[in-house]
Amino acid sequence: MSSLLSIGGVALSFPPLAAGLRRPICGSANGVGAAQEAAIVRRAAEVADLSAGHSAPHPNSGCLIARGGDVVGQGFLYAQGTKCAELQAVEMAGGLARGATAYLNLEPDDCYGDHTPVSSLVQAGISRVVVGLRHPLKHLRGKAIKSLRSEGVPVDVLGEDLNGKVFEEALKSCLVVNAPLLYRTACHVPFSILKYAMTLDGKIAASSGHASWVSSKLSRGRVFELRGRSDAIVVGGNTVRRDDPQLTARHGGGHVPVRIVMSQTLDLPEEAKLWNVFDAYTIVATQRGARKDVQKKLAKKGVEVVEFDILNPKDVMEYCYDRGCLSILWECGGALAAPAISSGVIHKVCAFVAPKIIGGLNAPSPVGELRMVQMSQALNLIDVSYEQIGPDMLISGFLQPIPDLSPVIPQADETSALDPTVSPYDTKIISFYKTWDLYGALSNFSPHPVRMPDEDGTYFTWSSVEHYYQAHKFVGVESPLARDFIEQIKLAKSPEEAARLGRKLQREHPELVRPDWESVKIELMYRALKCKFSMHPHLKSMLCSTAGSVLVEASPHDLFWGGGREGEGLNYLGRLLMQLRSEILKENSKLRANSS
Repeated sequence: MSSLLSIGGVALSFPPLAAGLRRPICGSANGVGAAQEAAIVRRAAEVADLSAGHSAPHPNSGCLIARGGDVVGQGFLYAQGTKCAELQAVEMAGGLARGATAYLNLEPDDCYGDHTPVSSLVQAGISRVVVGLRHPLKHLRGKAIKSLRSEGVPVDVLGEDLNGKVFEEALKSCLVVNAPLLYRTACHVPFSILKYAMTLDGKIAASSGHASWVSSKLSRGRVFELRGRSDAIVVGGNTVRRDDPQLTARHGGGHVPVRIVMSQTLDLPEEAKLWNVFDAYTIVATQRGARKDVQKKLAKKGVEVVEFDILNPKDVMEYCYDRGCLSILWECGGALAAPAISSGVIHKVCAFVAPKIIGGLNAPSPVGELRMVQMSQALNLIDVSYEQIGPDMLISGFLQPIPDLSPVIPQADETSALDPTVSPYDTKIISFYKTWDLYGALSNFSPHPVRMPDEDGTYFTWSSVEHYYQAHKFVGVESPLARDFIEQIKLAKSPEEAARLGRKLQREHPELVRPDWESVKIELMYRALKCKFSMHPHLKSMLCSTAGSVLVEASPHDLFWGGGREGEGLNYLGRLLMQLRSEILKENSKLRANSS
């Protein structure tokens, strides 16, 4: 049967624990095997998901406390201001928490100096903590993990301390349940789902515009659930004029999302269900200066009117971001869905497909003109799932990958080896990319000359490390053309030009690239970096000032030297800089010791 917990006088029901979680498997910590530990983390993500739609702007966090294979306590952050998941789980477990393991889908936060999540676990005598995902917010990432370890509580993080296929699947569950916060953090817009119902022949309404009802009652019930998980629902003026929707969740819960109407001309009906703001708040987004008389009438009804210089989905989503929204549900027609997709603010699609055919040359479709003329241009969904709901099929998937903002570059065990001054679990990461960043001088593209010997031992002053690096792809090759390439790169007017030229020549003439290039390029880069920082003392001081921080070159496209857009890169430049920093700090320490 379900477990009950009371928060603020409200009795909350937890789903019953899966029977599989009660069977201990030997071979891992506390007698629990990897598969079972991964299952408990997935369960923590499921429990965390119970708060969806209630906890914004906080993440969905769940905590399970287990002794061996038996879960003895669980909790989730129900809403802002309520007890944290960790405290709820500890209170449910009581004395059984001592010596047990706590499983968290997300690293706890300590916003505004609230250390309750960590102190709850420590004071309860928890012997070990398993964390599915580091906190995505930079100023909180790694903070609670560090605090727990400083209190003597071992912490294992999925993907860092716990690896393998089963833990990859568990980590994916943790990413999905907090997709809204991850997208918001990475993209600076709320996580947006485009939802629509259509017939088998791809129509969302008849030629007359009549759209009630395309999908079944069961599917409409699922839509109410989606609304209940969202902070706001977006529609266009066409939807208001044609359907006069109410856009309430109607799910019996306490959360009611904001309704947002996007209308450039404010050609809206004087009476509409959305203008009733007693059950739900309504915002009308419009172009600056549009129909002031209509704006005044809407304002008198309690509708908030927000003007934009140019009304477009991206600016409206940035406005919603500033208002603290985590998750947006788009229930608009094709005319608004198309620009929303084109502007990159739609992250997931939920399509309810009904087994009906209605036809009609002028019948509207769910997505308007995207200016694609070939099927090869079509946008492919990823992580697609299929679910039958009554007679309908729900097809859902992501248009963009879920961002994993964990600091996986470099790996935890590599960090200490590169630079012992860095705690691999520290929260401070310094990103740099070319010269306009605060630490842009760490980049190969900084305009700082390096004096390095050529292959014959003759010293030459290169305009930048990037010039030196690109030219040396062709050094030692017995070909007049290769020597000409070197001279062209030497004369490049900027590091960017040198990089473009070097990459272009490498791509067009792979036969002229030195055969040992892949094996020597890391050492060659390191020699150039050492020269750069020895020739420019102020750069050496800048590098030393980053001591204790992980350095990541934030190049989105260079997956060898940079970190990559989604953290998938190898970040070798960052690694070499940390290695060089460690050597410089050791030399400085020796000099101070000898002088004292």
